[in-house]
Amino acid sequence: MVNSDPQLELKIASSRDEVLASQRLRYKVFVEELGATSNAVDHDLKIEADEFDEWCDHLILIDKSIDPSTMNHVIGVYRLLRDDVALGKCGFYSESEFDLMPLKNSGKKLLELGRSCVHPDFRSGIAMFHLWNRLAEYVIEHGIEILFGVASFHGTNPQKYASQLTYLHHHHLAPEKLRVTVREHGINLDMLPKQHIDTKRAIVGMPSLIKAYIRLGGLIGEGAYQDNSFNTIDVCILMDTQNMANNRREYYHRMVTNR
Repeated sequence: MVNSDPQLELKIASSRDEVLASQRLRYKVFVEELGATSNAVDHDLKIEADEFDEWCDHLILIDKSIDPSTMNHVIGVYRLLRDDVALGKCGFYSESEFDLMPLKNSGKKLLELGRSCVHPDFRSGIAMFHLWNRLAEYVIEHGIEILFGVASFHGTNPQKYASQLTYLHHHHLAPEKLRVTVREHGINLDMLPKQHIDTKRAIVGMPSLIKAYIRLGGLIGEGAYQDNSFNTIDVCILMDTQNMANNRREYYHRMVTNR
């Protein structure tokens, strides 16, 4: 049952237990709910973890009404990987799917977003609002200029999302100087004639997170990646925080100033 007045705390994970709790939520969402079969899954511990976790900041939303000893008190997660860490240590997660050289050569401060998920009982919007609130602060604190990362359609049949993928290709393709491209064996997004796309229906059928990114001025790279281990079709989303439309940029920063 959803807590009608949850006691929410938003923070960067500061202990191994908090990171484990975030990985427990990731297991619940990506494995139990969405059917991921990644090698990074530990079914005995019920966690989803990989080699990038030790280098990332884990933005977590905690419900303080839940006993932390249960490891179920983390109800929202964003994994954050800055370029000053990635380029000297582990690389970027999405680099296995997309050629990121246009971003890496841009001279801009980069932040990779990943493993975003919210507990099913808290998906009314308030949890994601809180996560984005703190994410906006993090962007300002670290002088981030470009946010990027993979965002997913559930399932691995691209024909199911032909309208959505074609719409993104024609209306939200990143400029060439920042346009990452899918690596070999990728999916061509230009699947249908442009004139056959019902824009309204395509947007309605878009995953909520991708839709939210697009509303904030998000753009996509060229092509999509079929990730069989996570049971998804991935596009690479990027947002240049300096080139957002004024109203979107002001909205993004109000998430900090209006707290």
